[in-house]
Amino acid sequence: MLWRGRRQSDNIEDDRSDSGGGTPGGLGGGPGQFRIPIGGRAGGGGLSGIIILVVLYFGLKFLGIDPMQVLGGGGGLLDSGSGNGQYTQSGQPGQGAPANDEMKQFVGTVLAETEDVWNGIFKANGLTYEEPKLVLFSGQIRSACGFASAASGPFYCPSDHKVYLDMAFFDQLANQFGASGDFANAYVVAHEVGHHVQNLTGILPKFNQMRQRMSEVDANHMSMQVELQADCFAGVWGHYTAQKGLLEKGDLESALNAAKQIGDDTLQKKMQGYVVPESFNHGTSAQRQKWFKAGFDSGKLSSCDTFNNPI
Repeated sequence: MLWRGRRQSDNIEDDRSDSGGGTPGGLGGGPGQFRIPIGGRAGGGGLSGIIILVVLYFGLKFLGIDPMQVLGGGGGLLDSGSGNGQYTQSGQPGQGAPANDEMKQFVGTVLAETEDVWNGIFKANGLTYEEPKLVLFSGQIRSACGFASAASGPFYCPSDHKVYLDMAFFDQLANQFGASGDFANAYVVAHEVGHHVQNLTGILPKFNQMRQRMSEVDANHMSMQVELQADCFAGVWGHYTAQKGLLEKGDLESALNAAKQIGDDTLQKKMQGYVVPESFNHGTSAQRQKWFKAGFDSGKLSSCDTFNNPI
């Protein structure tokens, strides 16, 4: 991915020197976290043809939300999965890092690229995109959604509109799960930003309300729909990133491999030797690849209807 020398986001909060070490918590971290487990500005051309209030109508109607009020709600607390205790902490917590190290520059650039795309999509339809903050931490941190450790994986907290990332996860993704590459790492960031888009449009808060009345199996299924839609939104971002000429040979394949390696079935098979489909809450490897590719190929949010189409 050709990211060097491009604009970096101002919405990075580097808390690595303050977050500190300690014993990591369970996989789920605190309540309300949407996580990856271990889970120039765009605006012209194709973006102008995407009507966000229309293309998001599929999910909003299904969830009982008035499409004309999609930007009116805030985020509620939501635990997106039951947690299987499958993932291990990597890196050395609490050691801090240089103020502007290369990986921070990379994350800042990827976040800026997501800002360009989502600002363009929202602006083209007379809407204002609220850019999320991305918090870098090391080892453990407290968010508005509760305590989290590196073992939780990257996550989005709808209560404070922030993405949380311990960059040691990238090493773990490459070394433990065999998913390396800049665009694989960018997919992780773009997936969490996809949850932010869901939060702004009212999908996450409505899901939080609905899941309180659901069985665990039904809640897990809807959690998969939410997670796979975030994968698809990440793919939409990837589509416009490719249009800018920023992708290199093999980048798409590296992102698809990352999606494969963090599928529920692949992770369970690797960690415990068998799978429990009713416990899936992010999607299988095939599903995660399918929905990322759907967004990437089309660049249209209307391709991300995980609620009314078979996942």
